[in-house]
Parts: sequence; C-alpha cells; structure tokens
Amino acid sequence: MHPIYVLWATPRSTSTAFEWMMRMRGDMACFHEPFGECWYQGDDALAPRLTAESPRQPGMTFATVMQSMVDASQTQPVFSKDMPQFTDHLWGENFFAAFTHAFLIRDPAKVMLSMARTDEEFLAKEMGFKDQQRLFDILADRDGKAPLVIDSDDLLEDPQAMVRMYCNVMGFPFIPKALSWEPGSRSEVLWYDKKGVFHDTLKKSTGLKPQPRKTVDITQAPDWAKRQYEEFLPHYQYLYQHRRTASKATDAA
Repeated sequence: MHPIYVLWATPRSTSTAFEWMMRMRGDMACFHEPFGECWYQGDDALAPRLTAESPRQPGMTFATVMQSMVDASQTQPVFSKDMPQFTDHLWGENFFAAFTHAFLIRDPAKVMLSMARTDEEFLAKEMGFKDQQRLFDILADRDGKAPLVIDSDDLLEDPQAMVRMYCNVMGFPFIPKALSWEPGSRSEVLWYDKKGVFHDTLKKSTGLKPQPRKTVDITQAPDWAKRQYEEFLPHYQYLYQHRRTASKATDAA
C-alpha cells in the first residue's frame, strides 16, 4: 500500500490549483474533495443546508469514499484535497493513521470576499476554519510535532520554492513541470460547482505562477461574510503561527 497524502484546506484557499498541480505530476491517483462530495451528496450526507431537492449520489457513503482511496493506494501514491469539516465525525486513530497530513490556510478576509461573489450564503460549518484548527491540534498532539502548514500567500508569491518545500517534507520528488498546464475544462473538480463559478479562474489558468501579495478590504463584504470573518480570524492566526516557508525548509525536513 502506498501513502495517501491529504491536504486539508478551506474554501477559496488556492487548494484546487494546488490539487491541479499534483494532478499534473502524473505519478499519483488524485481525488477532489471526496469526503466533501459525500457530505453534500452521499447517502449519509451531513451538510446543514440539505433539502429534498439537493443533488444526491446514490450508493456513495463515507465508507465507500475511504475504500476508494485505499483501493487506489494499492497501486500508486494517492493525493486528495479535502476540508476537515467534512470528516470530523470520522476522526479516530484509524482515520488519522490512514493519511499523511498537511494543511493549506488562507486569510479569511480573502476567503470571505471570494465566497461572497458566488451568490450563496454559506454557513460557518461549511467553511471549516474551526475544524481546521481542531484537526491540526489533534494531529500535533498525536504525532508530537506540528503537521506541515502552508499559507496561500506564501504559495502564490513563490510557487516553485513552496511546492519544492512541500514535496521535500512529504518525501517525494519535486517535479517543476507540474506547475504549468494548458487552460481548459476542469470537469474533474466540478461535482459541486456545476456552473463553474468557483473554478473559472482555474479553467483559464496556465499554472501556478508567482503573484504579488494583495490586500483586501473586508468591509466590502456582505454582513454574513463579515460576521464569519470575525469568527474565523483567530483560527487562521493560530495556524499562521505554525506556517512553514521555503526559507524554513531545512528545519521542516
């Protein structure tokens, strides 16, 4: 059995671009939020905004999702991008031991302004900031050391260095060419985003390219997003203290 690498993120955190880079490697089986798909659409879905009209995937359960990842790991390493709030009811030693964990965080002001452009009002539980910190603390206590934490701004400022650091810490080769790709359809990541609202930028992109850091004004967000920002900020700041940068790669390894 090969390792199953899971990147625990929040929405709008550059995580799908990171996932696409991992897909471009060509040496791993990749999953896009498989627990999230079950949380929203499976037979045992738990999403708080479910209605009778919500899309469903008959036969999909959290057990079948886990088994599909384990099955894929029999022949090659597995990478999955997911969000911790989709899995907290599964947390236990078997779950933690099944994966090699890392975290991707982002300033909640940037997350919430991006979410506010989607025409949906998301609940705090769907955003996962609190659960991200909870899972980080559990794993740090369990393993006696902090899991790898990457901040989105660091990633975007210097993708080559940050991805190289991630690969070194995870223990597999850095493949520079994986950071570039052709624009086009991203059907592999659209189970929730049928209209392409969340992934239009990825569809048009040609890779993880260096970007200057940007500031945003959270006061321009709708009230629900501003309230959530205030709730999420302490969790982000906590994890930000543990982030690793490319300059700390030697210590991280």
